[in-house]
Amino acid sequence: MIQHPAPAVDGGRYPAKRCVGDRIEVQADVFRDGHELLRAVVRYRPPRSRRWREAEMVRIDAHLDGVRWAGEIELDSIGRWEYTVEAWTDVFGTWRDELDRKVTAAQHDLAGEMAEGVVLLRAALERATSKDRGVIDRALATLEDGAAPEAVQHETSLGEDLFEAVERSQERHGSVVIDPPMAIEVDRERARFGAWYEMFPRSWGGLAGVERQLPELAKLGFDIVYLPPIHPIGHTNRKGRDNALVAAPGDPGSPWAIGNQHGGHDAVDPELGTIDDVRSLTTTASELGIEIALDFAIQCSADHPWLTEHPEWFHHRPDGTLKYAENPPKRYQDIYNVNWDTPDWRALWDELLRIVVHWVDCGVKVFRVDNPHTKPFAFWAWMIGRVHAHDRDVVFLAEAFTRRAVMRHLAKIGFSQSYTYFTWKNSRHELSEYVSELAYSGEQEYFRPNFFVNTPDILHEYLVRGGRGAFEARLVLAATLSPSYGLYSGYENIENVPVREGSEEYLHSEKYELKARKLDGPLLRLIGQLNEIRRANPALQELSNVTFLNTANDALVGYLKRSDGNTIIVTVSLDPFGQQEGLATVPAHLGLPPSFHAVDLLTGERFGWRIGPNYVRLAAGERQAHVLLVETV
Repeated sequence: MIQHPAPAVDGGRYPAKRCVGDRIEVQADVFRDGHELLRAVVRYRPPRSRRWREAEMVRIDAHLDGVRWAGEIELDSIGRWEYTVEAWTDVFGTWRDELDRKVTAAQHDLAGEMAEGVVLLRAALERATSKDRGVIDRALATLEDGAAPEAVQHETSLGEDLFEAVERSQERHGSVVIDPPMAIEVDRERARFGAWYEMFPRSWGGLAGVERQLPELAKLGFDIVYLPPIHPIGHTNRKGRDNALVAAPGDPGSPWAIGNQHGGHDAVDPELGTIDDVRSLTTTASELGIEIALDFAIQCSADHPWLTEHPEWFHHRPDGTLKYAENPPKRYQDIYNVNWDTPDWRALWDELLRIVVHWVDCGVKVFRVDNPHTKPFAFWAWMIGRVHAHDRDVVFLAEAFTRRAVMRHLAKIGFSQSYTYFTWKNSRHELSEYVSELAYSGEQEYFRPNFFVNTPDILHEYLVRGGRGAFEARLVLAATLSPSYGLYSGYENIENVPVREGSEEYLHSEKYELKARKLDGPLLRLIGQLNEIRRANPALQELSNVTFLNTANDALVGYLKRSDGNTIIVTVSLDPFGQQEGLATVPAHLGLPPSFHAVDLLTGERFGWRIGPNYVRLAAGERQAHVLLVETV
């Protein structure tokens, strides 16, 4: 019996996710009736390969007389891998084990057992390679020699060389294989790890202005620069400043109201630049180790070319009027959603695929997808599969702040990573509970979080009321808890004025007006430090290696992350105004020395720590957090 293989998502219905270079441990319960010994292997097949390879599995809970087996695979290429588990009865191993126990018990007259061994060795000899035939031949000669002393026969039968030779040669008796195989989707590293910076090109001098900022963004350690829609913006019902229903002369409108006389989703707003500017931007970014992410929003202004070219792609009321987008109480009078139930849905899908491939061919390998949960799941599974067939390096980020089951399903069907509820998790208990769920509930097999500290739509009350201390705390938490995190420009300037009390919308939101941006905020130094720390420490590049520490103070959150000998301990004060003290307790089971030294990577200070409680004092305006590297001897 082979049961509970892992990793597996919904019993194998969807692939587990990993990144190239990972070593994955495949596990399964393997057992049978009786006392016979078993053998098991992981059989696996890389992408575009017809040949199955094998890795030996071993019992990992034998000390508990358990049935869990494990074997390891190195994932050295991008694409969809397959694996299965094969198990069989180890007939020779069972015979050898029983003989060993009888010999150990000083039993004699084991001629019957020797006769059984001869049968097994003869069968193995027929399948043995030239390398093993000599070992088996010599053992057979000894066992068939009636004059050979009993002790010599026993010693020969139990020899390690013979055991290994037969194990390589014997039949896989009663072999059972998991069928169909399980899948593992292997992405490039950027699907799991990266620092994102979101910026509206129109506030930086267009696409050429963004390109001029790339060297400084590279110095700050950002991996991805994300641009909201760069397409032409509609004129009809254009929104004005602070989401006003009537735009004043010169108001640029919302970039998410896509399309006008200059084109639609495959065009660039002439005020931002040209297609050639996009190609220049992606080329320069690549040279600096940065990638450009574009927003993919499937919605249109009333002036989008599709409204006249494909009116059947939109919702019409009985009186013939178009239905604009709304999510009550929010209303988007400048936007129209497509009709996914249109009879011409195939043409709509093909056009959307063409658009994405168009930008991929311009050098864009990352897409932030707007509200994917309001579009058909089947469409996304098809779209992502087709895009990956064109270019497997493309990464899709789901902007889906919705029900957990929906967010999980989007990840299962192909989205590389997702926005999360991190913005609304601000207490010690909320953070530890939520991050632990992401890291250990099973979601970690397919759901990759991206902890954005703010977005153009989300300014949390904690930031509004907490000022710089809150901004520093949330920045450290996002950058050290999640392998992928992001911030929207203005965060470094501690922008935190809402449009009104209790709202998460910014006053004078950049969504509706042009700002004069430049990289000059007081948090830039901390941002650069954290990005450098993240790149230098593998422990911060993983999710499922976090252990939350008891701090004896709910205003302090502490956690430890370990990977390949690299250990980081983080403590953050959630109090943005005052001083907090506590005891961060390091549990013994983590395997750290009884006492050790740790250096604060933010300040260079060196501290003595130990297993058990450690005194921590953090004060807003002085030190909001420790990011400690445990020194190794």
